Amino acid sequence: MTASTTAGAKIYIGTTAAAANLTAFEADTYTEIKEVEDLGEFGDESAEVEFTSIGDSRKRRYKGTRDAGVLELVCGRDPLDAGQIAALAAEQVKDAYNFKVVVNDAPVGGTPTTYYFRALVMSAKNSFGTVDNIVKVTFNLAINSAIIEEVAAAA
Repeated sequence: MTASTTAGAKIYIGTTAAAANLTAFEADTYTEIKEVEDLGEFGDESAEVEFTSIGDSRKRRYKGTRDAGVLELVCGRDPLDAGQIAALAAEQVKDAYNFKVVVNDAPVGGTPTTYYFRALVMSAKNSFGTVDNIVKVTFNLAINSAIIEEVAAAA
């Protein structure tokens, strides 16, 4: 397998049905969020926990809680897109939704890498810019679960 570009990747919003494993995520129903300009970044990072011992004057570092981050999803605003409509509705409630990101990296005849996670839609901000700008909406997705990765596979 070789490296791939982001071109052709897609993101989908699912339902609020609790999902914690691949089978549960795959069983959900998803709607593609279209007109995506930037998929942002996501992935686990551990908090640094520090402790300094008086006895040996040594600072020690430990791994603490895991944080999958906040995905900043930038879209060309389309008020008629079902995925954007679903994301806007999700921003209005306190529930976490299932999300699926499909990468365009499938080997010939194979399947692409797919990521699944649960997230809260924390914001939906419109950006108008100047006269020659495309009106955009940015959704901030606060990821509240482990990220499950189903890696690309050959046929």
